[in-house]
Amino acid sequence: VPVGERLRKCKQEAEKQQKVEEVAEKLEECEDLIEFHKSYHELFQFFCNNTTIHGAIRLVCSKRNKMKTAFWSVLFFLTFGLMYWQFGILYRQYFSFPVNLNLNLSSDRLTFPAVTLCTLNPYRYSAVQKQLDELDHITHQTLLDLYNYNMSLVQSNWAAQSTRKRSPRSLSHHVQRHPLRRHKRDEPASLKGNSPPVDKNDWKIGFILCNETNEDCFHQTYSSGVDAVREWYSFHYINILARIPNTKALDESNFENFIYACRFNEATCDKANYTHFHHPIYGNCYTFNDGNSSLWTSSLPGINNGLSLLVRTEQNDYIPLLSTVTGARVMVHEQNEPAFMDDGGFNVRPGMETSISMRKETTMRLGGSYSDCTEDGSDVPVQNLGSHVFSGPDYAGIMVERCGCAYYFYPLPSGAEYCDYTKHIAWGHCYYKLQVEFKSNVLGCFSKCRKPCEVTEYQLSAGHSHWLSTVSEDWVSHMLSQQNKYNITSKRNGVAKVNIFFEEWKYKTNGESPAFTVVTLLSQLGNQWSLWFGSSVLSVVELAELILDFIAITFILSFRWLRSRQLPASAVPPQGAHDNTAFQPESSGPSALPRSTVKAVVTTLPSYNSLELCGWDRDAEIGLE
Repeated sequence: VPVGERLRKCKQEAEKQQKVEEVAEKLEECEDLIEFHKSYHELFQFFCNNTTIHGAIRLVCSKRNKMKTAFWSVLFFLTFGLMYWQFGILYRQYFSFPVNLNLNLSSDRLTFPAVTLCTLNPYRYSAVQKQLDELDHITHQTLLDLYNYNMSLVQSNWAAQSTRKRSPRSLSHHVQRHPLRRHKRDEPASLKGNSPPVDKNDWKIGFILCNETNEDCFHQTYSSGVDAVREWYSFHYINILARIPNTKALDESNFENFIYACRFNEATCDKANYTHFHHPIYGNCYTFNDGNSSLWTSSLPGINNGLSLLVRTEQNDYIPLLSTVTGARVMVHEQNEPAFMDDGGFNVRPGMETSISMRKETTMRLGGSYSDCTEDGSDVPVQNLGSHVFSGPDYAGIMVERCGCAYYFYPLPSGAEYCDYTKHIAWGHCYYKLQVEFKSNVLGCFSKCRKPCEVTEYQLSAGHSHWLSTVSEDWVSHMLSQQNKYNITSKRNGVAKVNIFFEEWKYKTNGESPAFTVVTLLSQLGNQWSLWFGSSVLSVVELAELILDFIAITFILSFRWLRSRQLPASAVPPQGAHDNTAFQPESSGPSALPRSTVKAVVTTLPSYNSLELCGWDRDAEIGLE
């Protein structure tokens, strides 16, 4: 073949190839913007052939080998199930909100805590003698009847008072309403008294409490006679206190009469360093470093860099039926925390030097979803009286609501008054029943008392030694008597010394941090996804695309099916007809059927140009031929 002929043929083939490519490009331009697969099988085939998830292609590449296809199908979906089982474990761990405990040891100047010291001496006899005389004599007579014990009574005008008529406001009337009685354990409580010896194994002792109509009564009983007598005495005692106006002013004993010496960090304390309040059981209380003035700081540990107090502990003025201990009551607490002496205090023995070393420890909790704690108590529906006490105020508020008055040992809510059975005759019945509900959490107070998110505690260790020594008690007692102008009757038991100091300069902080964060969750999910399928985030996007395509195809197929059901119903039925075999002319009267005119419908055949592909070039067709 000549060279020119071969070149001409190659040129023609190249032109044909170029025209074919141009036609293909024009066909591509005619495609829609979004196309969906025609069936689920086509969708699944496309996904398995193009996805980046490992193992998916084995579901279609071995379709001629049904055993392999079944094996890889089971393995693929089993792997999916195991992976999502691991996902469930990770999500459950994340939504449990675990925390890590962080322990930090720091060294810095330490803020000294507040220290509250109480005399352990309730109202002195000289202050409330007139109000307590009648109660004391009734109590003495009760002890004589129950235990055959005769206390040495101070003679007074009791005999003249006992012969008077008992008015509804008199103490005798209310004592008769709430008598102290005993009854056997295995028998119903009896209101009648008898005089056999009281054995704690066979008898229980208590007092009777009734409602206003005396229809509902019960015995408030105790296993110990001492506890029963003290509780019964205290019940009547707080009614006396509620009737005394301005009880705080009855016993404003001077600071110097109780605290002989006060030193902090080897400097003398003054009145600006303490505040005074009165407790009905623990007597006069003094709080040092309560935050009203500049706070004390301790730069060094040791006994010489703390608080040292020398206190009076004589007991000759004590109320014997109410107070059974001697010494002083001490509590160490934060400045923003009130002194609840029953909860956190401890007693100091007379004639002893008590050295209390402290270690500061702060706990910081995570709030929100990690724990049910409160930052400052503002989100707790109870008045905040301290960093860890909410139940007392909540109980006091409920008591005012149900009993009509407030218990004397709790803070007085605004607008309320203290309970007194001359005004609230059945408050004792209401109070003791409410106390049972409170302890069993029927009132729900403990569920309202959320933990604080930040708590500072002081770990205390106490050491004791005799003070004064035998060789020094004479001259020290003499100097204290001269200095304070007070005669100490008992040299050894009349005074006590208290030292409170930091044991070490370091303090511990316990903090919490999230153990499973969002970053950790995403990392663990990615690890599981890569372990089971060796894929990435884009593979997850492919799965999402598969789901969307599946939903779209479902809608399209459903729409086509509904449309195919509606087409036969919308067709117009044919007109009615009749036979005319004889080819007779039909009448045109009223009874004649209407004629139907048939018109020929001529359909023009389409030109071949209309059947061409869009953009088809006729010259290209000729060239292809």
